[in-house]
Amino acid sequence: MDWLIDLLAPGHLELANTLVLYSFVIAVGLFLGKMKIGGISLGVTFVLFVGIVMGHFGYVVDPNVLKFVREFGLILFIFAIGIQVGPGFFSSFKKGGILLNGLAVLAILLNVVIVLAIFYIEGETPITALVGVMSGAVTNTPGLAAAQQAAGTTEAINIMSMGYAAAYPLGVIGIILSMLLIKAIFRINTEDEIRAIEDEIEQSQQKPLILSYEVTNELINGKSLFELHQVLDTDFVISRLMGPDGNVVIPTSKTQLHVGDKILVVLNPSDAVRFTSVVGHQIEMEWDDVKNHVYSRRIVVTQTKYNGTPLGALRLHTAYQLNCTRVNRSGVDLLASPGLRLQVGDRLVVVGDLNDIERLSTRLGNSMKRLNHPNLITIFVGILFGILVGSINVGFGMKLGLAGGPLVVAILLSRFGYKFKLVTYTSSSASLLMRELGICLFLASVGISSGRGFADTVFNSTGMMWVFWGFLITFIPLMIVGCIARGVYKINYLTIMGLVSGGYTDPPALAYANNSTGSDAPAVAYSTVYPLTMFLRVVAAQALVLCLL
Repeated sequence: MDWLIDLLAPGHLELANTLVLYSFVIAVGLFLGKMKIGGISLGVTFVLFVGIVMGHFGYVVDPNVLKFVREFGLILFIFAIGIQVGPGFFSSFKKGGILLNGLAVLAILLNVVIVLAIFYIEGETPITALVGVMSGAVTNTPGLAAAQQAAGTTEAINIMSMGYAAAYPLGVIGIILSMLLIKAIFRINTEDEIRAIEDEIEQSQQKPLILSYEVTNELINGKSLFELHQVLDTDFVISRLMGPDGNVVIPTSKTQLHVGDKILVVLNPSDAVRFTSVVGHQIEMEWDDVKNHVYSRRIVVTQTKYNGTPLGALRLHTAYQLNCTRVNRSGVDLLASPGLRLQVGDRLVVVGDLNDIERLSTRLGNSMKRLNHPNLITIFVGILFGILVGSINVGFGMKLGLAGGPLVVAILLSRFGYKFKLVTYTSSSASLLMRELGICLFLASVGISSGRGFADTVFNSTGMMWVFWGFLITFIPLMIVGCIARGVYKINYLTIMGLVSGGYTDPPALAYANNSTGSDAPAVAYSTVYPLTMFLRVVAAQALVLCLL
């Protein structure tokens, strides 16, 4: 049994001991993270706490191995985050998200102001500890990672980890407490807010409509679909046309419309009134019951060479006699306009003859098996350039580092990767695996390295002060931003809950908001502010260290 004792005993630096230690810390941490207290769980963050406990009892890892595992886990996690939030990063600046992102940025600025106030007024707490406390208070692990990478020294890394661990639990509680206080201050009825958000969504829903029309306007009798597009100046797709003889055809831009024709149209809701006024009246018609050789099928784009190709370049009308009525991307239906650039994973809804559909299907791939293969070339090309970008001095001695560099490159690749023939599509399971594996390796490394001396540092007057500072950093900005959002801008309470959760990049708080309302409105607001918030929190934590250390 000596071999087993040597394998499990603390203080050994052999590779087998290191693997056993990491496996134990991550497995136990993930198991404990599934437990819920009051409907709230700390999730993967428990890996950090288990690592701290093991480090406290003398378990160590070779410093070079620990540094490699920590930095590699950080890069995997940050790159996966960037790929995930990248598609929504630029769209978050559009009209609907400007106000929410502005409020989220205000919260970040207030966090930084409070940290600076504590640093200069209190004068005893080092900036490394305060940045760790701030990262824990706003539950932002990437910010902690960026600050640690910027600091570089083992002592600074350990102090930040202790501050993070001290502030994190009360940070989660403080976020949810701010939600409850805002609700009480403004006497909000959750059911009324749910009904209001549902009405707003119904009025603004831009999901393409699928309608049947009979052509009755004599003024467009004999006009081609190309001419009709010019008259209406709107995007629409006529997927099927049935003439007076009862035959159903797939119309092209040259197909002429005649009075009495029945058509199936896909168009935006805002264009329905104009289309009706020019073409004719709506009718009820079951196209599937009409005997014809026209079928509707979904085709998945899995051939990488079509990544970034405009839909119009497929020449569906001339080459296949097919119509594409809409494109489904990540569960969202998009109108199939010729200028829409395809991405791997898009699902095209096409109508036409089965033989033509089959030919197009072969051309585009239509293989779900292909989508299950991760695009490792893109991942490692992105990591390579992320490290290069992170090593560039951007001014004042500041570098984006191993956290900021891969994050920036991943965001850019997710948006513009198709221009370089790089496929950024990653299945949700593969993305989640990379993200969770990276964060587990990082947190386990941080916990093990900072475990020795953690109890002596945190469980005393200094540690209790860190907890208090963390609560102030969490609570004050949220109350200010929440009161402005509700009192000044009259933002729906469900949206405020998502704003608060996303502004602090806190999944447990989002889970609480979703469970307590039964609506996905908090998740919508969360995803609106999350990309910009994640980026700025990484930059803010690193900037504080570089400027004040």
